[in-house]
Parts: sequence; C-alpha cells; structure tokens
Amino acid sequence: MKSKYFKNLAKGLVIMSAALALANCGDATDKVNSAISDAQEQYQNQQNPADSSQVTDPSQPVVDPVTGEIITPTGDPATDPSNDSAADPSNSNVDPSQSGNGDLAQQTTDPSTNPGTDPVTGPTDPASSVSEDVGPTNPAQSSSSDAVKPASSSSEEQKAESSSSEAKPAGIFLAEGSDENKDQLEISYTEDIEPCIFDNGKRYCRILAYPKQLSTTQKHAVVMWGPGGGSDPKSYGGIIKRLASHGFVVVAIPQSPGNATQGKPALDWLKSKNDDPSDPLYQKLDMTKVGCSGHSMGGLESEQMLLKDDRVITAMLNNSGDLGHTAMSQVSPNKTIGIVYGEGGMERPNAEADYNNQGVKAPACLIRMTGGKPSNECQKNEFGQTECGWGHGSGPWGGMAATVAWMRWHLGGEDFRKADFVGTSGKYIDGNIIGEQGKWKGQCKNF
Repeated sequence: MKSKYFKNLAKGLVIMSAALALANCGDATDKVNSAISDAQEQYQNQQNPADSSQVTDPSQPVVDPVTGEIITPTGDPATDPSNDSAADPSNSNVDPSQSGNGDLAQQTTDPSTNPGTDPVTGPTDPASSVSEDVGPTNPAQSSSSDAVKPASSSSEEQKAESSSSEAKPAGIFLAEGSDENKDQLEISYTEDIEPCIFDNGKRYCRILAYPKQLSTTQKHAVVMWGPGGGSDPKSYGGIIKRLASHGFVVVAIPQSPGNATQGKPALDWLKSKNDDPSDPLYQKLDMTKVGCSGHSMGGLESEQMLLKDDRVITAMLNNSGDLGHTAMSQVSPNKTIGIVYGEGGMERPNAEADYNNQGVKAPACLIRMTGGKPSNECQKNEFGQTECGWGHGSGPWGGMAATVAWMRWHLGGEDFRKADFVGTSGKYIDGNIIGEQGKWKGQCKNF
C-alpha cells in the first residue's frame, strides 16, 4: 500500500516539474520575440550612419534612432559601469537546443521554441550585482560537436602538427580545450553592474565575464560585446559565457548606439580594473589585445570601435554591416574585420556592400550562414535568387563558433585557424555548421 502511495506521489512531482519547465520556456520565448522585434526596428531605422560615425565624445548625448529621445551616455571609466541589457536574439531559424549555452541552469527546456538566447534573470535587488561560477558543460548546441567535422577543413591536420604552446603567442592565455563549439573553462559571470542606463522604462547594465581561474603566467585578451538595438545583453549570455570560457575577459555594454560612445568607456573601465591592486583583474589584462563583437547595432558599435579606438585590433560583426557601406573601407590595413550574417537576414545587403566596397584594404572576411530552416526572413542572393532561412538573429546563436574561432585566431595567435577562414576548403569557407542545419559560405581578402 505504501509502495503504491509513493509511486503515485513521484508521478505527480514529475508532472508538476514538467509543467513548470514548459511555463518557463514560454516566458523565455516571449522575451526573445520581443527583443528581436526591437533590435530589427532600431537597425532598420538607423538611416544616417554617417552622422552616427561622427560622434566620438562619450560625454555627448546620443539620439535614439527609434524614439528620437536623447540618451545621455552613463559610461564612467572610473566606476563600475552599467550592465548592458540590450538583446537582439535569433530568429525562428535558431534551434535553442543547439545554442551552446554554458549555464545549463539558465537554458530553457523546449528546443523547438527558444532560439538559445540564454536569458539570464537579474537579481531582485537592482542595486546589487550577481556573480556566479559557470562550469564547463557540453551544451545542447555542442551536442553534435562529436559528429564528424567537414572533410573540407584543413585546420585539424595543421593543429595536430603543432602543440598548444606553439599556437599561442607569449603572454596571451587561451583555454587548452580549443573546440569553439563547446564551453571550456569555469567562469565568473556578473550582471547588473552599476551605473546602468534607463531607456523607455527598461534598465540596461553591463555584464562582466572571465575565467574563474585567471592565469598567473600569461595575460588575458579582452572582448567587448555589443547587444542589438533595444535588446538586453542578458539575452546574449550564451556567447558571452562561451567567449569567457575560452580564456577571454568579456565586457558587454548596456546599449549599442553604433558610434563607440558605449564601447570606449567600457574599455576604460576594464583598464582601471587592470590598474587597481585590489581588483581580481589586476595586471591580468593585455589592453593591446582587444577585440569587439556584437549583434545588429552591436555590430555597428564594434565596427566604430575598430575605427576609433587604438586598443581594438579586430572586430567580428554578427548580422550587421555599415548602412552607408563605407565603414569597412576606413579600417586600417593593420587591423582585421569579419562579418557573420544570415542568408535571409535584413542585414544582408549592408553586410555585403560594406565588404564589397572597393576601398577595403584591411584583411577582411564575409561569412554567410546558408541552408537554414525556413523562416519569414528572405533576401535575394548575388544571382537574383530569393534565399530564406538563417535570419537576423543567426550569428550570436547558431553562428557563435565563428566568432570564438576568430578571436582565438586574431587575439590568441592561433595561426592554424587561418586555414579555416582563408582559401577554398576551410570549415568557415565551405563547411557544415556544427550542431545546426546548413553550411558556412565564406570569402576573405587582403590576407
């Protein structure tokens, strides 16, 4: 009798847990859809990129291209800046079960509805910051990383010929586990860092993430992440944690105006921490090895940082591209830049025109995600054919591996990765998107 009672009780608990998980998944999906809409609207309505590129003083007010309201930048290099909460999540193309989030506790449970944005809920006390240790996992997006990689990629053979110590320049730390499709190290992840930005009743703050075990013999390179317009950086937890788990110190800015007025103060703040003997990051950072990346408007912020901040040596734009089609042509030949974009994304015309500008002298790559699941986002390709599939939210989720590999190459000095991007047979030139539907179609120049 007792045995039957406890069996029924256990069944009831299982059913209740499943119901709660489903409810949480629905909430996350609603946040994702709302954030995508906000980001697309702001990117689409940024009509005059030339004007935005002229704003170089972080103290100057920024005009919100969507609302027309004046936003006063709050980044203060001497303080613990705001936690960027803009989120420009992925489209229906992205299978959340493949999103590669390093924090399993923050993943949703329904892979068919959540595009893997890893929405992170902030603390109940907005004035406080939350720090958590995220252990290495085998995230859902990485679950297929054990599958056979494309035979076309030549990097694995080159990688086998050289030791990890040969792949890394002196002074730059990288995780020994080099698979960009997986999280590697336990990390410290902190949200809601003051001061924060308030916009349309929403609070956006900076995020800081770095390996829990900082190197005692090598410096860590820095990556700045820019969220999409009107989005919360917490929605980009997956890619922020992935980058940090590979050895980088990552700061996510609260907003992406597209003119470097948020990126510059964020790097100044990291420098102040690097110079502070009481800070955990004291003398741990190499501020000459800085990369910028971001989604949509965050990509525009990254591109402008590459132009306006000497500390930044490389940028990887996600679903972005200069609306004036000229920014990439202004990048120094001594720096590098890449764009990951979707076959059907609204950013596609700008990404391709920015890259194809005849004045581009910097080493640059243009990497398209093709063969995605059908969606409402479609664009004509170079042959006049209509392509639908990977859309405006593809880069930070299904395509995050390309950004991680790019940073390991250009910041960490893993030169063997050049074969993955440059040439005719590398994994990001003509290889499968590991853990996702479709293939990479890449091209590079000036290398």
